[in-house]
This record gives sequence, structure tokens and C-alpha cells, in this order.
Amino acid sequence: MVSASSKSRPVAGQASSTYERSLVPVGMATILPRATKQVRQLESQLLTQIGRWGYDEIILPTFEYLDVLAPGLEAELLETCYQFIDRTTGRTLLLRPDATAQVARTIAMGLTGNTLPQRLSYRTSVFRYEPEHAGRGREIFQVGAELVGVEDVTGDYETISLLIECLHAIGLNSFTIALGHVGFIKGLLLRSGLSPQGQKRAEQATAKKDLPRLEEVLASERIAKSVAKSIREAPELTGREEVLERGRVLAAGEPTLLAPLDRLDQLYQLLCAAGHRESLLLDLGEFRGFDYYDGVVFDMFASGVGAELGGGGRYDHLIGRFGRDLPSTGFALDVDRLFRAVGTPQAGGDPARIHYLVAGPRRSMRLIIEIAKKLRRGHRRVAQHLVKGSEQTLLANALAMAQAQGASALVVVGAPGLDQEHVALFDKIGSHDLARRNGRPKRPVMKKMSLSALTAHAGPSARRQKESS
Repeated sequence: MVSASSKSRPVAGQASSTYERSLVPVGMATILPRATKQVRQLESQLLTQIGRWGYDEIILPTFEYLDVLAPGLEAELLETCYQFIDRTTGRTLLLRPDATAQVARTIAMGLTGNTLPQRLSYRTSVFRYEPEHAGRGREIFQVGAELVGVEDVTGDYETISLLIECLHAIGLNSFTIALGHVGFIKGLLLRSGLSPQGQKRAEQATAKKDLPRLEEVLASERIAKSVAKSIREAPELTGREEVLERGRVLAAGEPTLLAPLDRLDQLYQLLCAAGHRESLLLDLGEFRGFDYYDGVVFDMFASGVGAELGGGGRYDHLIGRFGRDLPSTGFALDVDRLFRAVGTPQAGGDPARIHYLVAGPRRSMRLIIEIAKKLRRGHRRVAQHLVKGSEQTLLANALAMAQAQGASALVVVGAPGLDQEHVALFDKIGSHDLARRNGRPKRPVMKKMSLSALTAHAGPSARRQKESS
């Protein structure tokens, strides 16, 4: 997305004090107006689609008490949190590092009631320290949805079907959803006899698809070659139905390994029956990066973006860390990456920023304010401006301002020869009006119009007729 940020990365021979001189913190960005409009539109499309499925939006606090939220966060994530001291209580606060843990805490506290299922959505930012080479900022814009209280496979199906409809709603029709189940790879690791520390390191390596690191962990723990071979093979098992068949061979009849495969198979068949087969990829090494996931998990990818667009999965025991276990599943989408995947409109298709600019001399200030107010009632974007200069230059200066601000039309109050009941209207101001004739800019045609006629001209009905034509 289009943003403005400080040039904070040092180059050869540049002093490290560049970081100290930076006006914007490293990993943060300012989103400029045009991109902001596009981002908000994308977020609104996502939330509208999610809302159609019965999800209610929740606004989460920007920071939380560390001791309250910590049960829902893994140690590795806690290390990336931004922490500071609450001046009122002296307790440690942290900037929101994860929205799902906050939703879990909110539900466990009973703030959303006890009726199940619950469907919640959010649009928010999460804050994490990321090394510069990680390729992402430290403030991550997200839109997400959480389904709480549905234990069977229909909950997984609803979440992923909703996700697919969200991607279609924003115009992204070519993407891949990698489906897995953390129970399978965790079961393989547990069966191997790894130490608790070794299992954790192996899980982290698998989540990152770091096969050399996984090999190193298995070797250091002296895992039998036949067992290690099965573990090494799992992260590379990707494809369609044949993946499940091979997974059952590796399971060797063990119920704790077959159950995740059966659940994954049920979900896959439901999604295929709904017509989503071409967008699906089974991945028995799919693990996600958060240890609260304990069931079906998934990531989304699209060409042109070198990282996942978002992801999610089942976390039946996360809410239990704050109170009682409740079956839950959900997803979060990275808005910045979605923005890049969908692409941005060409400059020529960008609508005018302002429908009307109402301008005039200082003596007409009250009338300018009143006319602008009336035009806004017609659901138009209206700006107002006091024009400096003489009466002879009033129109030229007002036109220059209207063109500079990208206004579609200009209303001039107090122009020479006009009384208080009439205004000068310059309609259809645009790039074509700047064409030169005999070396001089071509001025748009001026219309003398009464205030009542102007209001009718800008009303909702007139606007609909204009758009239909």
C-alpha cells in the first residue's frame, strides 16, 4: 500500500545514528490519503461479507495487562511484545500482540454473554517486534472472525467457506488455501519419544518448514532412523487426496494419528462438494506459528505476494486458559498483504476527491458555510474555501483551487455581477478542462444559478440520474 515512512535503513558508510534521526519508528508507516481510502474500502468489503454470516464486530483494547493476557500467549510471542509500565497501577502493560487471545479473554470473562455459538469479527492492528529482514512491519493491520461454540466439522467448514467468500468479495479469485491438522504432526513427534524441549524445537522448525533445523533436532535427540524418516516426510506431504492416503500409512493404525486425518478428510470433502477443490491444498506439515492451535489449521497464499495472506484454525483450549474450554475456530487476514494481492486501481480510474468546492471572498463566509452545509445533505463531499485577491481575479483563483483539489464542480459565491440569491457554477471540472486553446488554458463554462436550483442540482435524485446516464 502507498505509505510514507522514514528512510531508516542504513546503507554502506552511513552512520547508525540514522535510526536516531528517523522521524517515524522503524517498521511503522503512514498510509497516505488515496491508499487510506482504498484500504478502508477493502476493510469495509471484508466486514460487510463477514457480517452477512451473522458475525458481530468487536473493538478490542489497544493494550492489556501482561499478567492477564499472558496465559493466552506463547513465550516466543511474549518476547516480541512491546511492554511498558502503567503509571496508575505500576503493572506491566503490553501493546496488543494478538487479537485472538484478546477475544478468548473477553469471552472467558463473560462480557459477550453465555449464549452459544458466538460469532465475532474485528478490524484492528497488532504490534510485534519484527527483525528488518522478516519483510513485514511492526504494526500489522488485520480483519478477522472467530466462531465459538461449534465443535464438529461444520465449524471448520463455516470458517473456511466464509474466508473464501471474503476473498472473492474483494476481487481475489486466484488463491490457495493450505489445510492441515496440528494433531497429526504433534502425534508423530510425541510418538518419537522426543524430550519436551526437543518436541518444542521440532514444532517450531516444522512451523517454519525449516527441514535442516528439524533434522538437527532429531539427530541431537538420537531418534531412531525409521521414526525420524516419518517425521521428516510429514512436512513435505502436500497435494490432494493422495496426501491423506500417505498420512494413513505413516500413522500405522495409531488412533491418535488417524483421528486428525479423518477430521481433515471430512472437511476436505465438504469443501470439495461446495466447489472449492481447485483452491485447496492438503499439507500435513501445516502447523501455524501459535501454540494454541490444536486442530484443523490453514494458511492462504496468492501469486505475487511472497508470504501468507493470513491464516487461522481451531483452538478448542485457548479460552480455557482464561476460564473454561470452549470449542473455537477463526481466521485473521493481513490487510497490507491483501492490498498487494488485489492490486490498486489505476490513477485514471480514481474518482474525484471532492464533488463540490464552494468558494468566495471573506465577506461571503456565512453564505459559503450555509451552501456547503446544504450540498452535504445530498450525500456529496463538499469543501469550502475563502478566496483571496481582487474581484477581477476571484473566478480565476477559485478555479485554480478547484482544479488543484480535484473537485468535480465549483460553486463561487459573491462573484462580480451576482446577488446574494445566485451563485456561479462551473460543472464537470476535470483534466479535459485543462486542454489548451491557442496556447491558453480552456476555462470551464460558467452557469448562473439560483440557490434553490443549485440544491436541486446536487440532490440525491439528481445524482442518481447523472450516474445512470
